[in-house]
Amino acid sequence: MKRLLASMLMVLAGLAQAAITVKDDRGQTVTLTEVPRRIVSLLPSLTETVCELGDCARLVGTDRFSNYPATARALPKLGGLDDTSIEALVALKPDVVLLGMSSRLMDRLEALGIKVIALETKSLGDVRRVLDKIAQLLGKPDDARRIWNRIDGAITHSAASLPPAARGLRIYYEVDSAPYAAGTASFMGEILSRLHGRNIVPAELGPFPKLNPEFVVRADPQVIMVGQRSASGLPQRPGWGAIQAVRNKKICVWVPAESDVLVRPGPRMDEAAALMARCLREAAVGPVALPTVPFNAPPGGMR
Repeated sequence: MKRLLASMLMVLAGLAQAAITVKDDRGQTVTLTEVPRRIVSLLPSLTETVCELGDCARLVGTDRFSNYPATARALPKLGGLDDTSIEALVALKPDVVLLGMSSRLMDRLEALGIKVIALETKSLGDVRRVLDKIAQLLGKPDDARRIWNRIDGAITHSAASLPPAARGLRIYYEVDSAPYAAGTASFMGEILSRLHGRNIVPAELGPFPKLNPEFVVRADPQVIMVGQRSASGLPQRPGWGAIQAVRNKKICVWVPAESDVLVRPGPRMDEAAALMARCLREAAVGPVALPTVPFNAPPGGMR
């Protein structure tokens, strides 16, 4: 009897050790009995993080914008931020769903008994924290440290590669033609700061503020960074012809694949830094060449 009791206690202890507990960005504690075998990710950056940690095979479905890596493109697509198919998601029988804090699905999914982990990434610090949380979920904390060290080291390398003429330039990064900008407090703004750039959007305006176009004209950036989807007609905006970056043709236009790298706060932030550094190097020596890739790619997605 004593041996049976001891065996039962050992089994229970093993189960307790195998349990995975993650506190998400709502402050909610989510507990699973083991590393999840079936994961749904509803943000491209979260999808990329799972795959970077070596567990793409655990993904059974994603949002429609998750197009990297190639493995993720082949997974069932469940919709976007506002039109995710609950029925299709439930049919996949996920052990856990990863999504953003802005998602409206959390309460409904939890009411259906589905475990949800909500995560928010606005800064580089958030990127590291979310990487740690997903690694915790997958039982791979050491891999998270290795990936972050690679990202951080590559950003430092990109900064060191810039010549003096490429440093200290006033930069406007447009993330949407409304216009919404990447402010100093955003992950993109933080990378620009590490690349010795001077963001025209101060931190107090928030990570991604909507600007009055006249604000950009008055700030007179020397370099503009913008996605191909928003670049059309930019030089013809009222008053923008007087901006230094427009006059001197120092506008870096990202093709869709590059935009996907730059706007997703995930494991490709090192690539994002390299793209921004390339732009600054080109802008330091003369007009920036427009992309030669035609705009015919399907829409990607931010975050």
